[in-house]
Amino acid sequence: MTQKKTVALIYDFDGTLSPGNMQEYDFIPAVGKSNREFWSDANVLAETQDADPVLAYMARMIQEAQSKGLSLRREAFQESGRNVRYFDGVKEWFSRMNRYAEERGLRLLHYINSSGLKEIIEGTSIAHEFKHIYACSFLYNVDGIAYWPAVAINYTNKTQFIFKINKGVESVYDTQLVNRYMEEERRPVPFKRMIYVGDGTTDIPCMRLVKNYGGHSIAVYNPADKGKRREMNTLIRDNRVNYVCAADYTEGSEIDKVVKRVIDKIAADVALEELKTF
Repeated sequence: MTQKKTVALIYDFDGTLSPGNMQEYDFIPAVGKSNREFWSDANVLAETQDADPVLAYMARMIQEAQSKGLSLRREAFQESGRNVRYFDGVKEWFSRMNRYAEERGLRLLHYINSSGLKEIIEGTSIAHEFKHIYACSFLYNVDGIAYWPAVAINYTNKTQFIFKINKGVESVYDTQLVNRYMEEERRPVPFKRMIYVGDGTTDIPCMRLVKNYGGHSIAVYNPADKGKRREMNTLIRDNRVNYVCAADYTEGSEIDKVVKRVIDKIAADVALEELKTF
């Protein structure tokens, strides 16, 4: 029996699966700040120190938690993830897509590629749906307290994780396997069997990369923002994405139909490739 070919469905998190930034549902209220205050402080820190905005927001999280006496343990961040909310249909989306791919002889794996915090995502009710979560994370001391960034993912270095998925490398630390030559057809997930879903400018390098290498990229927007679609359509005009859809993951929605059609195409391409071996 021929082994099922793997398809990777890769998502950003904030603004893609969830309407807001994950820190806004629990962490920021707990430190007594408004969302505007927290992100403004982080951005000012980044600007005045000429620092990476992602590293700046992680530093502010540690500073704010310490000043309010909040726990900086991994478990506390994970607990915060329990309060994260999602766009309509997200919870049911994964099993439905898995079944659809399975019926077409494909194995579908889901990945997160986010500038948000891995520890918070690990605490969400959908964390178990992902083969791997690539996201920012902290280093922890011997007492289990976060004290320094371990991984900081910004809009450009996000692309490295596309190559890791392509070659089946889950370790962030590893820099050898991911750079070792491997013929495209021997890679666990060729680019042409990738689907990338993101919501904005931080995802453009990844969406463009996947599209240019033969995969499919989908830009999503909050359905509540009616004027956003026109703005996002420029990504199609500029050849950065294949499709623009509302972030409504319910059955029969626009993105539901698009992803199913892409899966159909991948299944057809796989079938044609297998005919070449006879």
